[in-house]
Amino acid sequence: MTRVGNCPVSNFDAESIAFGPSGLIPAIAQDAVTREVLMLAWMNREALARTVETGRAHYFSRSRGRLWLKGETSGHFQRVREIRRDCDDDALLLLIDQTGAACHTGNRSCFYRRLDGLAADSPPGSADILREIQDVIEDRRKNPREGSYTNYLFDKGIDKMLKKVGEEAAEIIIAAKNPDDGELVGEVADMMFHVSVVLSERGLSWGDVAGELTRRGRTREG
Repeated sequence: MTRVGNCPVSNFDAESIAFGPSGLIPAIAQDAVTREVLMLAWMNREALARTVETGRAHYFSRSRGRLWLKGETSGHFQRVREIRRDCDDDALLLLIDQTGAACHTGNRSCFYRRLDGLAADSPPGSADILREIQDVIEDRRKNPREGSYTNYLFDKGIDKMLKKVGEEAAEIIIAAKNPDDGELVGEVADMMFHVSVVLSERGLSWGDVAGELTRRGRTREG
């Protein structure tokens, strides 16, 4: 059985997808955690097959006339967690973990303007903040900076990271027994940062955690 992210793809048959006369189908990329629509691109059969095979989004460039891996030049890869097809089988929806910006302009989403040309209002939510923190951690891992605490943790390795998580857990317990709400919030924030580093060290993200929470919710509902 083939898997895309954590989602099994059984009996996958590209022939069942309604590619258009030009051999292409529109594919919408949506953040798997925040559900923000990030971009629209096109796939042919090969691009879809490569996406299923590798778990990274591949598209077909109409202007260049060739297959391309999202992030091949920018490093802004899309890890695909799930692929959905619409009711007519003539459009695809990719639920992804986006590294960096999805748009070539540097904006997070290609849909950053309203119809009147003004900037779209999309204030960051809690999931956006976690994603941004993870992006910074990933950047530090790939591009170390002298004096960076994050790089210090990566240099020391998983045992040091886990020790910090344990220390933060103890500090959360102490803070929760005290009346200062700000202290508790600060300790939880410290814990989430160190957990983010551990996830990065293991090649995981908050998207994986969100996916598991979603699965558990569906299991309870069933």
